[in-house]
Amino acid sequence: MVTLADARRIIAAAEKKAGEVGQPMNIAVADAGGNLVAHVRMDKAWLGSVDISIKKAFTSRAFDIATKDVAAHCQPGGQFYGIHASNDGKIMIFAGGIPLKRNGEVIGAIGVSGGSGEQDHAVAEAGAAAF
Repeated sequence: MVTLADARRIIAAAEKKAGEVGQPMNIAVADAGGNLVAHVRMDKAWLGSVDISIKKAFTSRAFDIATKDVAAHCQPGGQFYGIHASNDGKIMIFAGGIPLKRNGEVIGAIGVSGGSGEQDHAVAEAGAAAF
């Protein structure tokens, strides 16, 4: 399970990386059921990215894959084109969501939003590495 202590450690590492890339971020951590454990909106992070970060964490857990990898299959003509409309619109198909694994099993996810896709993914990777 992803505990609140785990989520705080993950968020702290992600915040540090966001500071290094110079971009305030919204950082969400979800549990095995895709439910929010903790969320942080860094000072001056985009308000619109609160929802996106939470949905990226959900998406990553729902499909046990990084959202940047989901995105590759969701373009017009792709095998999962239109998937973003499923799950009551909770699916985000761009970079920034990464599954959290323990002993090879996905037990949660991190979702990050507020910068470019590359920045979001890098910050999420830093958070996931702290898990």
